Amino acid sequence: MLKKIKNKYFGTDGVRGPINQNTNPEFVLKLGWAAGKVFSEQGIKSVIIGKDTRISGYLLETAIQSGFISAGINVKLVGPLPTPAVAYLANSFKNTAGVVISASHNNYKDNGIKFFDDKGKKLSPELEFQIERLVEKKIDVVSVESLGKASRISDAGGRYVEFCKKSLVKNEDFSGLKLVLDVANGAAYDVAPKVFRELGANLTVIANKPDGLNINKNCGSTDIELLKKAVAKYEADFGLALDGDGDRLIFVGKDLNEIDGDQILYLLAKEKFQHNIYLGTKGVVGTTMSNQGLVDALNDLDIELVRSDVGDRNVFEKLEELGWELGGEQSGHIICLDSAITGDAIISSIKFLDAIDFSFKKFEEKIKGFKKYPQILRNIKTKNPDKILKNKKFNDLKKRCENEIKLNGRINVRKSGTESLVRIMVESNDALITQSISDKLENLAKNLS
Repeated sequence: MLKKIKNKYFGTDGVRGPINQNTNPEFVLKLGWAAGKVFSEQGIKSVIIGKDTRISGYLLETAIQSGFISAGINVKLVGPLPTPAVAYLANSFKNTAGVVISASHNNYKDNGIKFFDDKGKKLSPELEFQIERLVEKKIDVVSVESLGKASRISDAGGRYVEFCKKSLVKNEDFSGLKLVLDVANGAAYDVAPKVFRELGANLTVIANKPDGLNINKNCGSTDIELLKKAVAKYEADFGLALDGDGDRLIFVGKDLNEIDGDQILYLLAKEKFQHNIYLGTKGVVGTTMSNQGLVDALNDLDIELVRSDVGDRNVFEKLEELGWELGGEQSGHIICLDSAITGDAIISSIKFLDAIDFSFKKFEEKIKGFKKYPQILRNIKTKNPDKILKNKKFNDLKKRCENEIKLNGRINVRKSGTESLVRIMVESNDALITQSISDKLENLAKNLS
């Protein structure tokens, strides 16, 4: 068992980057072949390939499909479908892995490849390392008789819709719920509205006309201004924004304020442990970005929060290690292992709305115990993150700032695993100090970038 693996191509969530660089068709062809060889050694005989709506998906779908077929792996195509749907299908079919062609919340110029094993779980670092070792080798095509074949799963979307609907437990349906749904012109543009409509919601859908170039553009979970306007216009009970591949969510309430992943996680944890008989440790998994106010609020309910590194795979691995079921990220990745094997925005949103009986008043009442610490996250664009992270002047300033807030706050500086960014998070119980320290670190980081 390898202890610490530094991958060359794989980041925190698969392989991702500009289509003419990190994810060009030649590389993706070899990536498919390499993954096919590794999968074959694991006893996996076929792979389900889904994608989001960005224009480069057509190109990469063909490339990676050819790679798998050349390694003797059968391919099942499902077209545009959320990432968690592909994970669900991989777990449903015997000896079948999953692949999603998506760059999640990134813009259309990027694309990426995410892998799932035959249990619907993201690949271990060890398997990623094995794939990386093969990528740089010459493709060795299997014999003609052993080549893989390609087919299409025609009812993939319908299977996933029914799977999602089963997560509604407390209420019979969504009758009486007025909801605005922003699907980010992404992978969930077709299935997500079907789920909520079939559950009976009075639904308005926005950002649901993908053209290959507008995925995540001024919409979705990373830009909720369009959603806020629609919630106000249609006097909705809630607004819900997904990201481009449908695995993360952000809510907007009647007051037009954002309801982020920390608040969603708090409410789901409160509902789970206050209304269910639970033997053993009451605990959830957050990340290094989770607000300290979440920790305090959960402690008041005698619920433990354990932090993992950022990334939903890290959250999942920590949940497995601890034997727990609920975890998530502030960005809106929520994992409910009692219903799904990976982070699923549609299922998490159903559980959230089910927990509060669709009532904004009940949401406000249930969230009262959660008081956020002032927290600021700044993203610094840079071609070389290490130029900032390893700079003595920057690290000296960071240490002085950490001494300034001491026990009353935190500073977290890290390299993004999905974009060429340095992320600087400052949190303390004093808004002015938080702002001041954030400005200092950001200004120096920009000068060094």
